[in-house]
Amino acid sequence: MDELIHIGIAVVEQDGRFLVGERTGTTPLAGYSEFPGGKVQAGEQPAAAAVRECLEETGLAVTVRGNYPGCRHQYDHGLLQLYFFDCTPVDPSDPPKPPFRWVNRDQLASLSFPPANRELLALLGGENLA
Repeated sequence: MDELIHIGIAVVEQDGRFLVGERTGTTPLAGYSEFPGGKVQAGEQPAAAAVRECLEETGLAVTVRGNYPGCRHQYDHGLLQLYFFDCTPVDPSDPPKPPFRWVNRDQLASLSFPPANRELLALLGGENLA
């Protein structure tokens, strides 16, 4: 049985737009769109991991406002426990580092996210994604 990998994800929203990137190269799930996030380190809380990973990946400092329902998902590369956090940028005028960009809420449905994001995307986009 796979060891459970804990992942903190920052769902960063500003004025109805979300911070989204694309997984590149040979990483698991390459080619999929993603919200910034990554593995929770030993002794770290999932929310702190989401904030840290967002800063590392996008260059944007964020504040956690709350959380969305998490989920557990089995991928070929492992069993993941995903924690999704509702975040806002500390400085909304700062631009994100590529490949991250701001995407309007109604554009989320046209992007290809990993399967574990399905319920979150339905929640974020309302009926048009369900």
